[in-house]
Amino acid sequence: MNYMGQFKIEPGARVRLAQVDPAFKGRHESHEDAAAEIERYRKRLWELQELLYVEHRRSLLICLQATDTGGKDGVINHVLGAMNPQGCRVAHFRQPSAEEASHDFLWRAHRVAPARGEVVIFNRSHYEDVLIVRVHELVPKEVWSARYERINEFERVLADNGTQILKFYLHISSEEQLSRFKARLDDPTKHWKISEADYAERKLWPQYMAAYEEALSRCSTAHAPWFVIPGNHKWFRNLAVARIVVEHLEGLGLKYPKPAVDLARIRREYHAASK
Repeated sequence: MNYMGQFKIEPGARVRLAQVDPAFKGRHESHEDAAAEIERYRKRLWELQELLYVEHRRSLLICLQATDTGGKDGVINHVLGAMNPQGCRVAHFRQPSAEEASHDFLWRAHRVAPARGEVVIFNRSHYEDVLIVRVHELVPKEVWSARYERINEFERVLADNGTQILKFYLHISSEEQLSRFKARLDDPTKHWKISEADYAERKLWPQYMAAYEEALSRCSTAHAPWFVIPGNHKWFRNLAVARIVVEHLEGLGLKYPKPAVDLARIRREYHAASK
């Protein structure tokens, strides 16, 4: 099954999230059934990230967006955690600081974008400025509605500089979200995650879905595609994200750089010294 083709939003397509089954799980029936495949992609991701790092010509930006409990941290821990921290980092997009709010809305995203050879994961992203900002009417409509084109231009600049961009919307149902909220209540180790705001935001579910649909529809491009990943089954979410990232990196033809020294001479000197 071609997950990249199945879950990618083609440029210009109109997204209807109600038509996407968040409980989809492909040919696997359980986590146990998919575990070996997930681990295989995790190992391959380690190898490919090393190639990206040492080649030092391109970079990778992964944007993760989801509703509360949608699984952003889970993807980072179980999938992207397979990468070497030396060349990988996570940037969080919480409520803007005073400094960030004093700049244009893309400033904080651009300053943490990946350098060549680096992988950066945005846990939430610059899309918050057309999601929560829109739903809560933090700025007028004429302001946030102009941001889709600014976002596309920003991502075009990154792509022109060698940054590969993959954006994942982790799609869960409202019922699944409620179930995960209950699981947090039942697990003392997860109580720190609970916020009254999480439950208040549930009342705005339709508005958030409309905001996501417009962002996905207007900002999925050939150089920065959006993928809608069914997320009710955490193990399938992990498998799909891992597979798409691996297949994209494999398609780049990454190679180790040529040595900067004369290996033949070094071998001769080594053999001479070892006699």
